[in-house]
Amino acid sequence: MKSFKADYVFPVCADPIKNGIVTVDDNGKIISVSDDKAPLTPDSPIEEVNGIIVPGFINTHCHTELSHMKDKIAAGGGLVSFIKDIISFRAAEQPEVLAAAEAADLEMYNNGIVAVGDVSNNAVTAAVKAKSKLYYHTFIEILGFLPDKATELFDNALATAGEFKPQSTSITAHAPYSVSKDLFKLIKQHSDGGANLLSIHNQECEDENKFYRYKLGGFIDLYAHLGVDIGYFRPQARNSLQSIIPLLTNKQKILLVHNTCTNLKDIYFIKRFDRKINWCFCPNANLYIEKRLPKIELFVNQGLNITLGTDSLASNTKLCILSEMKTIQQYFPNLTTELLLQWGTINGAKFLGIEGEKGTLEAGKTPGLNLLTGMDGFKLTPDTKVTRLI
Repeated sequence: MKSFKADYVFPVCADPIKNGIVTVDDNGKIISVSDDKAPLTPDSPIEEVNGIIVPGFINTHCHTELSHMKDKIAAGGGLVSFIKDIISFRAAEQPEVLAAAEAADLEMYNNGIVAVGDVSNNAVTAAVKAKSKLYYHTFIEILGFLPDKATELFDNALATAGEFKPQSTSITAHAPYSVSKDLFKLIKQHSDGGANLLSIHNQECEDENKFYRYKLGGFIDLYAHLGVDIGYFRPQARNSLQSIIPLLTNKQKILLVHNTCTNLKDIYFIKRFDRKINWCFCPNANLYIEKRLPKIELFVNQGLNITLGTDSLASNTKLCILSEMKTIQQYFPNLTTELLLQWGTINGAKFLGIEGEKGTLEAGKTPGLNLLTGMDGFKLTPDTKVTRLI
């Protein structure tokens, strides 16, 4: 056994503990969480550290297969331009893709991340994830806006999921603007029949809502650029989120990612439906792509689970949940570190269904231990850093 004593321990499931001590066994399983007044066994050495001990972080949205695209796409061009660049730069030799994915996996480990909800369009990262120290759930993502391609695309996704076995996977839609109603129906049918977590990119830019409301905006140009005829599509006279919610299953947890242009009417709209909605914010990617952030304060106290993600190295400079938390607190200073820690730990664990093992500092769990330093009391600062203890 080994014990770590810090200025504070944040179990997340309980109040912060001053002069807290966390004792773990050789496998990282927590034996106890206590203050310095609790008796310790003689054979349990104590390592004293300055800072705050917190659980390992949960990254609910990443694309490790895009890691080879780091620094290849200029920041601030907007989502439609970003998609065009992704298409242009995505192709690469498999050794390059694998090397970048392995480096990204190690980066997340070093930044205190213990579990990842990762989006994949193919099985190239399966081997990386199989030998990783991190827990992965892979979302096999389908893109296809032409109705007559729906069945073929869905069958291809099932085959890709098979290549990841026995790893944890599910089949999901990419985004409202890139998935036909027919494909949404196939995904719903699949989700209604068994466990199948969903993760959907949602309202990343104003053009997405314009597309659904009026069939106008940048996505018209994008499909013309791709040579895709979307003449069949009819505007829905309401935002994209409101249009797709009825197409989603009520049997599975659904993660709506980014939410950059989601408004209060959208939030109230989805609460009228029996859907297991979770929100994921990736603020650094939002700033990188669109130079704007979601109105995060609108989502607080709405009774829906909030998580954090990094998105990919194509749209971010690093894969670090602490960095995402620091950005949120910079722009939304009323949000406390305690709340952000919940978003970056237990809330993500709950969405991924691993809250029995990770997300909080409790006896019997193996959540990982992170040390936060450079804080101003309980406030994150630009100098706050994370060090992985176990």
